Amino acid sequence: MTAISPRLKHEVKDLALAPLGRQRIEWAGREMPVLRQIRDRFAKEKPFAGLRLVACAHITTETAHLAIALKAGGADALLIASNPLSTQDDVAASLVVDHEIPVFAQKGEDNETYSRHVQIALDHRPNIIIDDGSDVVATLVQERQHQIADLIGTTEETTTGIVRLRAMLKDGVLTFPAVNVNDADTKHFFDNRYGTGQSTLDGIIRATNILLAGKTIVVAGYGWCGKGTALRARGLGANVIVTEIDPIKAIEAVMDGFRVLPMIEAAPQGDLFITVTGNKHVIRAEHFNVMKDGAIVCNSGHFDIEIDLKHLASQAKEIKQVRPFTEQYQLGNGKSVIVIGEGRLVNLAAAEGHPSAVMDMSFANQALAVEYLVKNKGKLEPGLHSIPTEVDQEIARLKLQAIGISIDSLTPDQIEYINSWTTGT
Repeated sequence: MTAISPRLKHEVKDLALAPLGRQRIEWAGREMPVLRQIRDRFAKEKPFAGLRLVACAHITTETAHLAIALKAGGADALLIASNPLSTQDDVAASLVVDHEIPVFAQKGEDNETYSRHVQIALDHRPNIIIDDGSDVVATLVQERQHQIADLIGTTEETTTGIVRLRAMLKDGVLTFPAVNVNDADTKHFFDNRYGTGQSTLDGIIRATNILLAGKTIVVAGYGWCGKGTALRARGLGANVIVTEIDPIKAIEAVMDGFRVLPMIEAAPQGDLFITVTGNKHVIRAEHFNVMKDGAIVCNSGHFDIEIDLKHLASQAKEIKQVRPFTEQYQLGNGKSVIVIGEGRLVNLAAAEGHPSAVMDMSFANQALAVEYLVKNKGKLEPGLHSIPTEVDQEIARLKLQAIGISIDSLTPDQIEYINSWTTGT
């Protein structure tokens, strides 16, 4: 094993796992050509030299490539987990051993440990924060106002985190720039739809080994993650019901060929329930009461609040693990409810998260968003900022180039036409 500096702080499960992590990181890199090109440029230009950076993210093989790229750019980077069940322990070990990046993350860490790691991240006195869910930013604002002066800005790539940042902005406490990576076209069109769609069902199948064909699957929420999940479930032969609170998204689901019902009507019909709303208690007492015996529930939203597990536990006569990451709640009415991944992100709790090909674009956005903040230090107003369109399009161009696809370009005559108001039909 590679020797590491005794001064390198870390909390990972086992450094002996590093060789396996290294192998898996290398495998993921095969399908991350865009981030590789960005890393190579960063290594030459060193845009983050002298800057302290904290990333609160899912510690996966794909996140490893983002961390490596940022360090190549000169960042003094530190990583913590954004979810207690999403860490891949071998990847965490490899980042420490092979790349000397301090990592504080272990799969299965309790909430107390997670909160302590957030404090360790802030002890690093970051100039840049990459956040998943805005826990680090929220803690900074609530508990460490004196450190805001050190902050150039933050980036956020989860729907849940953007909701929290908008609430901070509304309350007047977002006093620094935050880049909305989540809404970049090359993020949510692909990561949320195709990544979540595939990885959610991957986690469910790994945890349960059930046949999805012929099952009635209820998808709560028809945002981009819900669209991808519903689409993939139908592709595997499931009968899909969508629940929504937004009338426009509900109409879209109907037009896409899905049944749309209130959750209370869908609950007695569903065999499997997947929440992807970003809100709390989407499945709660009145829904559990009318579910079929053996109904399976899981969540693919960022936090473990979408399913009211506290109520479910209070009604259970017995809770037992029936498979890895799968628990059966035996209720007093004689029925049982199966919960996957403790109600946490099922694609990371029970599987490996999004495929690396799609995270290549998401993390390219993260890397370039950090560079955008640094280049525009002192120029950006406090509040939420979108990824510049030209950055979004450059990522898409690089991805197409990497997979060998060419597209048309406008002719001079076409450019003149679309920029003129005097030429009509």
